[in-house]
Amino acid sequence: MNAYRTIAIRAANRAGDYIVKAFNDRDRVIAKMKDLNDFVTNVDQQAEWLIIDTIKASYPEHSVLAEESGLKEGTDKNTVWVIDPLDGTRNFIDGNPHFAISIAVKQKGKTVAAVIFDPMRDEMFSASNGNGAQLNQSRIRVADEKKLERSILATGFPFRSGSNVDEYLNYFSTLLPLCSDMRRAGSAALDLAYLACGRVNAFWEFGLSDWDTAAGALIVKEAGGLVGDIKGNPYTTKSKSIMAANPHIFKQFMQAVKDL
Repeated sequence: MNAYRTIAIRAANRAGDYIVKAFNDRDRVIAKMKDLNDFVTNVDQQAEWLIIDTIKASYPEHSVLAEESGLKEGTDKNTVWVIDPLDGTRNFIDGNPHFAISIAVKQKGKTVAAVIFDPMRDEMFSASNGNGAQLNQSRIRVADEKKLERSILATGFPFRSGSNVDEYLNYFSTLLPLCSDMRRAGSAALDLAYLACGRVNAFWEFGLSDWDTAAGALIVKEAGGLVGDIKGNPYTTKSKSIMAANPHIFKQFMQAVKDL
């Protein structure tokens, strides 16, 4: 697992260098709309290629599931690298330096290594199964906040076509009076990474994909947090929502939304 983590860090650094250069020369960025309010750029695509190329140099037999190019099965179908080359594309397009690279490694469906890299701040969040979580070279833990009323919650607003805005607003209006504040920064991967190192106290969202959450979920767990869906069920690739927090806030969150 630590070998996978090492290669993931190498791939994230390589793609991160490219993304930073592109961010500083955005006149060359070509953006297209995949769906309503859902963008992809030539930078996403090139960063994804750099990540896959780095992985394949060490593990040519492994499979890859990437946001922009989909699933590419190798001879080893049990080991899958799950990649989001640029989580927070709209921020990137608009010149907001809040986005990240997310890479996870799964074996037989279980995430065993994970990296989330913020190339603008040079912050590398990483974890391997059973070995804890790190920010750069330092161990990290979720915050030990025990009260929902003192907690900062991170979330993501529904923006794609077909999103269930009414359901989201029902949860939002219930939770906002019960917590200290709510944050919406535009990168689910970084929301989970920030939860893991104590910068926010919980994260919840609807309608995310595996490449958005696979790395972050492991990093949160290895930092002492819990991850489930918004009803408290185990979080899987088929879950339609995600909720993560330390054990104290997780329990209080679930109590707050149990009748929704």
